[in-house]
Amino acid sequence: MTPQTILVTGAAGFVGAAVARALVADGHRVRALVRASSPRDNLLGLDAAIVTADLMDAAAVAAACVGADAVMHVAADYRLWARDPEDIVRNNVAQTTNVMRGALAAGAGRVVYTSSVATLGFTRSPADETDPLTPLGAIGAYKRSKVVAERLVEAMIREGLPAVIVMPSTPIGPRDVRPTPTGRIIVEAATGKIPAFVDTGLNLVHVDDVARGHVLALAQGVVGERYILGGQDVSLRAMLADIAALAGRRAPTIALPRRALFPLAWGAEAVARLTGREPFLTADALRMAGHHMYFTSAKAERDLGYSARPYREALADALAWFGAAGML
Repeated sequence: MTPQTILVTGAAGFVGAAVARALVADGHRVRALVRASSPRDNLLGLDAAIVTADLMDAAAVAAACVGADAVMHVAADYRLWARDPEDIVRNNVAQTTNVMRGALAAGAGRVVYTSSVATLGFTRSPADETDPLTPLGAIGAYKRSKVVAERLVEAMIREGLPAVIVMPSTPIGPRDVRPTPTGRIIVEAATGKIPAFVDTGLNLVHVDDVARGHVLALAQGVVGERYILGGQDVSLRAMLADIAALAGRRAPTIALPRRALFPLAWGAEAVARLTGREPFLTADALRMAGHHMYFTSAKAERDLGYSARPYREALADALAWFGAAGML
């Protein structure tokens, strides 16, 4: 692509930083939009212009969009628990509204919106882009927020917003500073704190492959289309065994029924409401674990030229980064 000026929201975060790096590597001029309170570690050494703004501030977001050739809205409130779950919904819907309106008003030629496979159902396995959820069918506030936000973007596309929607599965890899819920699992498993597992599965993908998928969507995606950016389907048992092997530990062998864990989840959430600290185990996570969350990226592979490396490489990169960051 011809070098462009591209605004990236959430550029200090896990996926956003990877997207910003991929764009810079392709020769684009990146405006990294971050909150004043956001750590900047993921942006160190990156040739990008940092723009400070709160995505809840519509005027500040609109100003940041002015002069951008394209806008990539990667930021999201990615929590599986909050004292007030509706905070997650309000944040993701309001922020998406502000960014999409700002991009439209600024005349951006292309928008890439980072949705999630959380907006998809499981009427087939692996699931693809043709199985959208309704807000009522979504488990938990985070999934519901992404469904509502995605429908909002689709409505604006019908009104002229030049947006492409990408749907990462479960990114893992370096620079997971928070860490994300999946990153927490990797850290806990690598330090021997997950002695058992439930029968579930997920689709794991290297965060840098997700970032490359964003760049491909920017260049080749069709306005109004959705593209899953995934990797490999993996059972939780296999994932934990691979982490144990990489960390030099014994793999857990105890399989637990999900239903037996709900009292623990409810107790953890009760403690979290007192402390304000996100619990490791939640009832919504257990409900989601009732599905093998498997997805296919065949459409992105066919239409965008997308590909993903083996997930074990992503695990190894994640563990190396967590180790270097002192989190293990």
